[in-house]
Amino acid sequence: MNPDAYTIAEKMIDVGDGHQLYAQFWGNKDATETILFLHGGPGSGCSDKNKTLFDPAKHRVVFFDQRGSGKSTPHGSLTNNDTEHMIEDITLVMDTFGVESFTITGGSWGSCLALAYALKNPEKVNRMVLRGIFTGRKSEIDFMDKGEFRSFFPDVWERFVASAPSEFADNPGAYHLPRVLGADIIATKESAYAYSELEGSIMGLDDRISPEAFEDFDPAGTIIECHYLANGCFLPEGYIVENASKLTMPVSLVQGRYDAVCPPFTAYELSKLIPNCTLHWTTAGHSGNDRANWQVIKALLA
Repeated sequence: MNPDAYTIAEKMIDVGDGHQLYAQFWGNKDATETILFLHGGPGSGCSDKNKTLFDPAKHRVVFFDQRGSGKSTPHGSLTNNDTEHMIEDITLVMDTFGVESFTITGGSWGSCLALAYALKNPEKVNRMVLRGIFTGRKSEIDFMDKGEFRSFFPDVWERFVASAPSEFADNPGAYHLPRVLGADIIATKESAYAYSELEGSIMGLDDRISPEAFEDFDPAGTIIECHYLANGCFLPEGYIVENASKLTMPVSLVQGRYDAVCPPFTAYELSKLIPNCTLHWTTAGHSGNDRANWQVIKALLA
């Protein structure tokens, strides 16, 4: 993400543990509502495209690259990179910009982090607009890793299966995940690339992404993502679902019916558990750049 005509301020924020987070305060400094945008991955970082969800004349938005992501340093670091530290980082970032309470929006991992933050700090969260709902449960992680989407993307699954030895045909992720997090630099890059191609190829209906050429591929973001997946997103199994009834602020869930990354059953389940919740189904996949998802989120934020 780069500064532009609507950037109010940008900072590198020291959150301890050797981590410096890149943050940008953007939009109308006199707006009545502050919105925090949480990127996905984890590990993807923010991009200028994320700004298109907001009206710079009406909105005041805080963007920041989470630990190891985007312009934050050290790039790709896994040291003290977990959900509890991320939750503490959010408060520190918002305090830096003098924001006491705010709206949160984000998708995929961003929705998981938003929900976890709101459970710990409900007094700071005015409302949430979340997309591609994910809570870090094993069943949700397995949905992609074990190819439960394969009826819709058989070619993509076949490529992922072929990228692992035959004995891992039922679960190629069980081969690639330890390699991504291993000490062999070449093996790490090979398996991170396979993961990135898998996820990018099933990302959305309007937003099918393939990674760049292997030679140019930076595995750092995928390594961070696999670090979280291998550790159940550093949350007790079922933590968000089991505590969802405690979230009393207004919550809007935007879920693509054809989401092949984060299974739609999670959004439906949460919509029944969160007291003040509205579920918006879209004719879309996982990506926030899918037209139907983008239009609904933008309208809700407006």
